[in-house]
Amino acid sequence: MNTINITSAAGLVKSPYSAGKHTPADAQKSFAGMLSNMLHKVNDSQTASNKATENLVTGNTTDLHQVMIAAEKASLTLQTTLEIRNKVIEAYQEVMRTQI
Repeated sequence: MNTINITSAAGLVKSPYSAGKHTPADAQKSFAGMLSNMLHKVNDSQTASNKATENLVTGNTTDLHQVMIAAEKASLTLQTTLEIRNKVIEAYQEVMRTQI
């Protein structure tokens, strides 16, 4: 079974947990915050890629390498996000199939 390490795969998420006990409400808030933060970073990378491409097309920049790096970074972060979403959906479906 393949596993995805979010921190090393995309460099997007840092653990919000520290030593100590957390209630389920704290965990829910932490997860929601982590998810929101990750999606904002994906959106930021997409926006940066679009801006760099726009600057290249309009002639404001001639550095094709930086534009390609921004585009590839945006692509990788989006692909990683989609893979994480797919794994979460698979896990949810597996939980729903289990009999009590």
